[in-house]
Amino acid sequence: MLKHARSFFSRLFTPVARLLLRVGLTPNAVTVIGTLGVSGGALILYPLGELFWGTVVITLFVFSDLVDGLMARLGGQSSVLGGFLDSVLDRVQDSAVFLGLMMWFYTTGENAMIGSAAAICMVLGLLVSYIRARAESMGFDANVGIAERPERMVSTLVTAGLVGLGLHEGVLHVVLVLLAIASGITVAQRITTVAQQANEPRAG
Repeated sequence: MLKHARSFFSRLFTPVARLLLRVGLTPNAVTVIGTLGVSGGALILYPLGELFWGTVVITLFVFSDLVDGLMARLGGQSSVLGGFLDSVLDRVQDSAVFLGLMMWFYTTGENAMIGSAAAICMVLGLLVSYIRARAESMGFDANVGIAERPERMVSTLVTAGLVGLGLHEGVLHVVLVLLAIASGITVAQRITTVAQQANEPRAG
């Protein structure tokens, strides 16, 4: 489903990507701007308890991750540095979202269980990404798992935004716990996959 959604948003944001290229912005600049916007919404508005408006701001800027890729393809500006920067700043955005939730629920929000669930999701999410990157650097393929980044971010942002509109915060706790479980399973899947590849005899 998310693949179809990505295709839809690619078509939707293609004119925006063309416009940004015409005004002189580079894909890397858009990546940085998007990360600043996501981090601002998560680390400023979430700790103030503004879960809905924080999610609105984050959602507006999170699409930069799609726009910068479109710009790179349309403008012929794809580069190793751009891919590296995009990957690193994706991790910054993810961490900012969970850290913002932790800051609110560990303090004024007074729900340490949700704060702890957010912390676990942040750590496991980073681990999921690190395992794949490390595996690929060693010549293995670890692109498996049930908790990819889009699923993690969509489920977290949608639920946090609804809690900001009055949904019982217990729903967010359940979603984060399920997300942590799914991320843990993904970590295990990726480690197992790499272990199987490492034990296979190599040609030559």
